[in-house]
Amino acid sequence: MPDLFTHAIVRKPGLNCAQGITTSDLGPPDYGLIVAQHAAYVEALSALGLSVVVLEAEPDYPDAYFIEDAAVVTPDVAVITNPGAAARRGEVDTIEPVLAKYRRTVRIHPHGTLDGGDVLMVGRHYLVGISERTNREGAEQLGQILESYGNTWTPVPVGAGLHLKSSVNYVGRDTLIVAEALAERDEIRRYDKVVVKADESYAANTLWVNDCLLVPRGFARTRQKIEERGFKVVELDVSEMQKMDGGLTCLSLRF
Repeated sequence: MPDLFTHAIVRKPGLNCAQGITTSDLGPPDYGLIVAQHAAYVEALSALGLSVVVLEAEPDYPDAYFIEDAAVVTPDVAVITNPGAAARRGEVDTIEPVLAKYRRTVRIHPHGTLDGGDVLMVGRHYLVGISERTNREGAEQLGQILESYGNTWTPVPVGAGLHLKSSVNYVGRDTLIVAEALAERDEIRRYDKVVVKADESYAANTLWVNDCLLVPRGFARTRQKIEERGFKVVELDVSEMQKMDGGLTCLSLRF
């Protein structure tokens, strides 16, 4: 894990963002509101010292603003994914040339599937979720790439939620924030943990950036737990992203 992130890449939500893939029953996102929330997110990243590249919306891919799923960016290499949802696979073709300015790029190949939302970097170790979007072959392809640069990795079955990072994220200080349902898994037993109760499970999608935590608005008990640990917190409203099964980690590639 780098001492500081210096760059982020984001993509604007498109006019057709409500046509994306979702299992939520919260209703369609409001376009004007999602644009405002996305802009506030970009502003927060900039305030934390990141140089933010803002890409235009992809009209053919309504989920493309969940840009994290298209790549896994490590200190050594950018891995271009093969998303598990067939309708999203074209997103990777526009992100690869952008990342090639910063890193060597390699690709996950069929029949492996991999979403970046299933990959959690904790220093030189990576937790890789096996989910509806990431299969074992995709995880193993990524694992081989990571190992070739001296990293280690552990597969983690994702029992609920779209991605691994829907339920667990790194928050610095050898600590994970984790949904209650996943808190006792052997794969994460060695870490200190902030456990999120089931009724606030969405708050497990918290984003660590330069020793600050970006947290979703509206989860007071989880925020209190985080602040009691001495973490600096910035609260952001991502209600419209939540309607599309997305969250704070999904909206950027950070490196």
